[in-house]
Amino acid sequence: MANQEWNDVYDENRQRTGRVHLRGTPWAPGEYGLVVCVWVYDGAGHILLTRRAKGKSFHGTWENSGGAAKAGETSRQAIARELFEETGIRASEEEFEFLSSDRDKNTFYDHYCLRRQISLKRIVLLPGETDAVMWAGYGKIHWMIRTKKICRIIAAQFRRQESELKKRNVAKVHC
Repeated sequence: MANQEWNDVYDENRQRTGRVHLRGTPWAPGEYGLVVCVWVYDGAGHILLTRRAKGKSFHGTWENSGGAAKAGETSRQAIARELFEETGIRASEEEFEFLSSDRDKNTFYDHYCLRRQISLKRIVLLPGETDAVMWAGYGKIHWMIRTKKICRIIAAQFRRQESELKKRNVAKVHC
């Protein structure tokens, strides 16, 4: 089956076990996968958001780019691939700035940010994954969270990382 996706299995200490897991099947207790996420910002106070396509969980809600690392991929390889697949934005692994990691029941999450000034016309959306794109300022993102246009998982992630993003991504005031 060519369309099956396999992911590395990590232990609770984030060490690869040498086993792989078929995406979409249940994880065993003590097994973890790796998911990567990136906040693309323009340096002028805006964050790039994409909308989840019909047929996906949380379809119609907005999010940052990201996804599961495939078997054999490092975290940085996975985020470079995911961002390109979902938006057409190319970036080298070294360009991604690491923000934080966290873990839930069966997943390690690595969060990155990337500065890119790019026209929305140059964004290439992945059919079946994303169906719209926008640049949004912090006020609009907070409104989108309040009105549930951003799913709760991404909203919680944004709240945890907003202060770090603002340090890097503030509009310059011209006097």
